[in-house]
Amino acid sequence: MTMKQFLGFLLLALAFISCNTAKKTQGLQDAMSKKDTTQAVIIKEVKVDSGAIVRDILNKVVKNKIEFNTFNAKIKVDYESAEKSDNYTIYLSMRKDSVILIKVKGSFLGISSVGLVAKITRDSLILVQLVGDKNIKYRSINYLQEISQIPFDFATLQDIIMGNPIYIDSNVLSYKNSDNELLVQMAGGVFKHLLTLNNNNFQVTHSKLDDVNVERNRTCDISQNTFQPLGNFMFATYRKITVSEKSKLDVFLDFKEYSINEPLKYTFDIPKNLKRK
Repeated sequence: MTMKQFLGFLLLALAFISCNTAKKTQGLQDAMSKKDTTQAVIIKEVKVDSGAIVRDILNKVVKNKIEFNTFNAKIKVDYESAEKSDNYTIYLSMRKDSVILIKVKGSFLGISSVGLVAKITRDSLILVQLVGDKNIKYRSINYLQEISQIPFDFATLQDIIMGNPIYIDSNVLSYKNSDNELLVQMAGGVFKHLLTLNNNNFQVTHSKLDDVNVERNRTCDISQNTFQPLGNFMFATYRKITVSEKSKLDVFLDFKEYSINEPLKYTFDIPKNLKRK
């Protein structure tokens, strides 16, 4: 897997878990304000108005959403597939609602170097490959939707990076409360979503997404753990993303460095004389 392919997969994996319905999945605040009494939720065999349950859950979840102006991170990334395994280091700087800068560093012929850089804004994407077939690509932000075949936007992408909850739908099918966990099963136009929350602090620890289209048979499984303080918030420093369709691929994200509300640490520079594709 080349660096460009890897970045494409990583964005695909991120896009997968940020999907929304054809009518665009509601944000947390929108879902909280929507009254939905058309579905019944069974809790210990007692039917309860789903709207009340959803609003209560979302009120607790939204309190844990990480608010930030800027974010910097160094991430160790490992991936495993049936054919190959490899690892990279990603350096990332992000300004909220504005720009995401990415550098991907790997090993080539035994030499460690930055092989790809990317700049993502609300409406555009620039990919610069610095090894092999050196080139630069200018694309619309819609390019990420094209390669993933899933609609999503910049705001959702940045929430995924921060580990904030996404794809929260008011169409709750079932709800289970145990001593340690809250399990909520939701259904949207694209995926069924099983969300697991820590019952003590309501951190999102696990998401399982299954494609409602059985012919696609796409599944994405996301685990978040090793929560550490980040300002006034708790940040998931270790994550595992498993994407399965025709084959299975595991990606492990280990945040080695991370900070919010500090000057952007990494820059985006385009070398001269690169050919455009």
